[in-house]
Amino acid sequence: MRMLVFFDLPVQTKKQRREATAFRNFLIKDGYHMLQYSVYARVCNGNDAVTKHRARLTGQLPANGAVRLLVVTEKQYQSIEILLGPFSPADTPFACEQLTLF
Repeated sequence: MRMLVFFDLPVQTKKQRREATAFRNFLIKDGYHMLQYSVYARVCNGNDAVTKHRARLTGQLPANGAVRLLVVTEKQYQSIEILLGPFSPADTPFACEQLTLF
């Protein structure tokens, strides 16, 4: 499964810019990768991991702004299409090389 986080945070004041930067840094440290500016994705192995990371995300929400979370399956995520502009190396799909043991 993939968790997609979309956010729009205010950055008019120095405090707001610090909060926005701290939130982006949290996402990166928590295993998210940037798809676009203000759109980050993370791989999760099942609903338990999604629940855990949703709680971690909720604990790091900034005071202002809008943060949205969308959880999709790998099959749904793989159907992403780039509709505008030329394809660039940064647009290559993020390969998950995570090992799952049962």
